[in-house]
Amino acid sequence: MASLSVSWFCMMLFLLTSSALAQTQGDDDDYDDAFAPESSPSDDGSPAPVANDMEAPAPAPVPEAPSSGEERRALVPALFAFGDSLIDSGNNNRLFSFAKANYLPYGIDFGGPTGRFSNAYTILDQIGDLLGLPLLPPYSEIFNVDKMRFGVNYASAAAGILDITGFHFVERIPFSYQIKNFENTLVSLIKNMSAPIVEEAIPKCIFFVGMGSNDYLNNYIMPAYFTQDEYTPQKYAELLVHQYKEQLIKLYDLGARKFIIAGIGQMGCIPFLLAESSNGECSEMVNQMVHPFNAKLKTMTMKLNKSELPGGHFIFLDMENMFKDIFTNYKSYGFSVTDRGCCGSGKNKGEVTCLPMQTPCPNRDDYLFWDAYHPTSAVNLLLGDMAFYGGPNFTFPMNIQQLATL
Repeated sequence: MASLSVSWFCMMLFLLTSSALAQTQGDDDDYDDAFAPESSPSDDGSPAPVANDMEAPAPAPVPEAPSSGEERRALVPALFAFGDSLIDSGNNNRLFSFAKANYLPYGIDFGGPTGRFSNAYTILDQIGDLLGLPLLPPYSEIFNVDKMRFGVNYASAAAGILDITGFHFVERIPFSYQIKNFENTLVSLIKNMSAPIVEEAIPKCIFFVGMGSNDYLNNYIMPAYFTQDEYTPQKYAELLVHQYKEQLIKLYDLGARKFIIAGIGQMGCIPFLLAESSNGECSEMVNQMVHPFNAKLKTMTMKLNKSELPGGHFIFLDMENMFKDIFTNYKSYGFSVTDRGCCGSGKNKGEVTCLPMQTPCPNRDDYLFWDAYHPTSAVNLLLGDMAFYGGPNFTFPMNIQQLATL
């Protein structure tokens, strides 16, 4: 873990630099909604501040980008999303946080930076588009019923299942606080649309939840935390899944009935960790640390589907299998670069992630990774299609398209 300590120091140096530079491009408005305290948080329950294995399908071409301006019938009333930087669309922009993407070249293929940790779109954008919904506004935007009645994105970069996760990034919005922000949204929707309308619609909506990556990347495997001294990988996975279940039950109690639960991908293969490898191969140590979480999370969704929560429908997105498939068949999917980021510095373009105004690779659709940690937009669109149309090897016990029709 000595080499991880060096990279951790380099990453923190980058964060301090890029955050300062990004402030000149960020939004200067105050943002007083829920976020975790700077130090180890303790949730006292107080409200948030105002605010059958099948064969994998044959590889297909990378799908087109979401067509948000296209008028069509939505499959569900709305989509509400909870997660981290993999789907954050700007909630960290106005926080005092080192985890931001509100500067170029992020968003270079979107028309400019939005806060998405991508050159353009996220997996959530593609799922929303396939459901017939417009791009979700981040919760940090001023409430607008015409936008937010189709759903809201609460995801926050550096956020985790555990409140303490990501504390070295200073402000971020952990899952527990994202749920509080959803409660705030419900209040606002009821004020603007009436309680009967909202209460009838919420059970028909889809709730996307993708948490856990930071509980490993920015907690368990980091020297600044001592979690590995306290928990074995199995025990840590049990801790996370237990907390996760309680949080999902909270959403259920607030009216949610249709859930998409995303697992963690091949974390040991991201450029940041490839840069730590002496042979240029994925860190199997990290992949093996994360695997128990995915296995237990899938088991949890199966149990929740067996009448633990009446009327609830939970599907598990096997991101681990999805990424294995993409790594195995990358050429068939149209990719050619799998071992480095499109924007970054150092070995594998992963020792320091994408800096403000840095020139990225020109052939972005050839790359699996955009920066040291996140997939390119092309991969995100592919993942969205896999989640929406995939078989039980990718989505269990049904896919998103089938969930929407229930």
